[in-house]
Amino acid sequence: MASDAERVEEEEEESASELLRDRFRLCTIAIAEAEAKQNGMEISQPIMACISDLAFKYAQQLAKDLELFAQHGGRKSVNMEDVILSAHRNDHLSASLRSFCNDLKAKEPQSDRKRKKNTKKEDKAAADVLHIADP
Repeated sequence: MASDAERVEEEEEESASELLRDRFRLCTIAIAEAEAKQNGMEISQPIMACISDLAFKYAQQLAKDLELFAQHGGRKSVNMEDVILSAHRNDHLSASLRSFCNDLKAKEPQSDRKRKKNTKKEDKAAADVLHIADP
């Protein structure tokens, strides 16, 4: 019985994955067509399909790399530093991502930024403080 439920779950996951892949490819083709039109060029269908497949495979590999970077950092979610690290082979992209990250941090209100967690030493010092109640 458990194998039937697992099989159904795998089929649903595969179906969702195929839908995501198809949507990604359609978006990639739309972007390629728009860029070609803007530059007065034409792209053949086989070339567009090839570009779309390459972009999807690149996105899959990037997602795997980002997941591994987060795991290596002991986190369950990817952060901006993981994305910047993934671009380390492309100096221009890396610099653009760092600039974008800094711009986002500058626009973020100070109160919304995460507060640094206290270390165990700071927690102990705070607990050792004697509070005197007002009479």
